[in-house]
Amino acid sequence: MNKPFAESCAENQDVILEQLRRLFTDCRTVLEVGSGTGQHAVHFARHLPHLSWQTSDVSENHWGIERWIEDAGLPNVMAPIALDVLKDDWPAGPFDAVFSANTVHIMSWPAVEAMFDGIGRVLRAGGPFALYGPFHFGGQPTSDSNARFDAWLRARDPASGVRNFEDLDTLASRAGLSFEQDIEMPVNNRILVWRSSLRSPGS
Repeated sequence: MNKPFAESCAENQDVILEQLRRLFTDCRTVLEVGSGTGQHAVHFARHLPHLSWQTSDVSENHWGIERWIEDAGLPNVMAPIALDVLKDDWPAGPFDAVFSANTVHIMSWPAVEAMFDGIGRVLRAGGPFALYGPFHFGGQPTSDSNARFDAWLRARDPASGVRNFEDLDTLASRAGLSFEQDIEMPVNNRILVWRSSLRSPGS
């Protein structure tokens, strides 16, 4: 069986990697929420050998992730764990960082809420959460292409859609995450970075 392949992952992996080199410099363990095909995990783990990269996704996507990991033969990328944010238990953690790409616009809003809540529980104090994708600001798209993409998503599944930064930041605050940075990326995407503001036990 051939590996799954997403052209978008191949196109954006290097520009995302450039940012992760800086954001995850002092990290050792990373949880990726929604590893998809597995392409990102393998690429980032190969170029960031100081990281132990934990993949996760809904169970039906595991075969593809496992195939990418098997073919790469890297010691620092872990087999996927089952993580449907509305159903499955989260890994115990804590993780030094959390990464997720192109997830919140294909999830229902209750799932987005559950995702932020879970990240708040497993991210170590001071750890970064980096979220890649298209976003609206103040309820407005940042480009005509993002507006069209949002309309397409909602026509396909009314529960999905490009999310507003302000709504996500509210969820982050509830989960103990403080907004840190908005990084502009190619093709009208961004990386939003929050950092856990929760104090470590005993601090």
